[in-house]
Amino acid sequence: MSTNTENPSIEAMYASMGISPEVFAYGERVWNSLKERFEEIDALSEYNQMKVINAMQKNRVSEACLHGTTGYGYNDLGRETLEKVYADIFHTEDALVRPQITCGTHALALALMSNLRPGDELLSPVGKPYDTLEEVIGIRPSVGSLREYGISYRQVDLLPGGGFDYEGIRRAVNEKTKLATIQRSKGYQTRPTLSVNEIGQLISFIKSLKPDVICMVDNCYGEFTERREPSDVGADLVAGSLIKNPGGGLAPIGGYLAGKRECIENAAFRLTSPGLGREVGATLQALGAFYQGLFLAPSVTANALKAAIFAANLYEGLGFPVIPDGKEPRHDIIQAVTFGKPEGVVAFCEGIQQAAPVDGYVTPEPWDMPGYDAPVIMAAGAFVSGSSIELSADGPIKPPYVVYFQGGLTWQHGKLGIMKTLQKLVEKEIILKDFGRRNL
Repeated sequence: MSTNTENPSIEAMYASMGISPEVFAYGERVWNSLKERFEEIDALSEYNQMKVINAMQKNRVSEACLHGTTGYGYNDLGRETLEKVYADIFHTEDALVRPQITCGTHALALALMSNLRPGDELLSPVGKPYDTLEEVIGIRPSVGSLREYGISYRQVDLLPGGGFDYEGIRRAVNEKTKLATIQRSKGYQTRPTLSVNEIGQLISFIKSLKPDVICMVDNCYGEFTERREPSDVGADLVAGSLIKNPGGGLAPIGGYLAGKRECIENAAFRLTSPGLGREVGATLQALGAFYQGLFLAPSVTANALKAAIFAANLYEGLGFPVIPDGKEPRHDIIQAVTFGKPEGVVAFCEGIQQAAPVDGYVTPEPWDMPGYDAPVIMAAGAFVSGSSIELSADGPIKPPYVVYFQGGLTWQHGKLGIMKTLQKLVEKEIILKDFGRRNL
């Protein structure tokens, strides 16, 4: 290790962050094996960056668009222009992008509640939805759920290998089926994330059975991880959170819906009230961050992809089950690592927290979060509270004890975070200290 204080080595800098020589050496070996893969991610980022800039220029984004409105929010030029930009990026008829949409779950609930009516049936052809959506649907009883409004629910699980159960879907679609919700990312499951191509095949099959079914995609964590979005392959509606990929780490709140004009209009009236719709909703001081965050989103998402790929290869090399594996194509920014015991999940999250620029000194602990059926541990020292495009990790404390890692505004921060997780696992003797020699 260099002792030159005027020009310290990178290893010395990592040592100052608590990374041992063994952890550093192993991490460097993994990183050096990924440089060609990272070049592919850079090419993806470049493509999506051009897509965003093109949409901004086409819609004549100006300095005036960066200033928000107050009160009722009438005639908000920046808000209206931003929604046109989103519609162009997603190649849809319309979009709704609002700070009043509080999170990803709210965006999904808004899409469902505005486009379903009593007597309709909601279909999930990809198995159980994300935990927080269970109460929206009424799988777990909750005040104001779809079930309370007379909307039924039907679910078709994926096949054991992760494929679609087409025969099961054929049997499930009926005269009441109004909307199919397709969750792109895995949520708190160990199934594969769906590619845009796979989503397109599923939508095409559902439409062949009942052409008027609205196909909605939960796009959380998936934006800008491919060159196409689900709306390019037949999705009538896509929804997500601005404190994930499309907010680029700058959006302080918000969510979006993009899709067919009728679906978006329905959502706008549900978000505000009948008779008002999209004409109201002040943007306050959020628009500048929304625009700049969207501009940065392709690059930030690429950094998060690099961090996820690094994590997959690092832990796969140590013998832990990972989804996706180290070589698979990526369709979202989430990396799942199975530890098989709660101590591994907790140690991993402690490592991520210790790498944080904000609240790096605190220790995350599992707790009973609203919307979940088991204690959940979450690690995130974020500039925007709860932002999972920033470096974060979380997981339910229940078998098979899987941690879900995502984010990283910069690749360098993502790399440090993963190194800190390994360091913490070594310190707690969950991984033996001679791992470096055993993995040469």
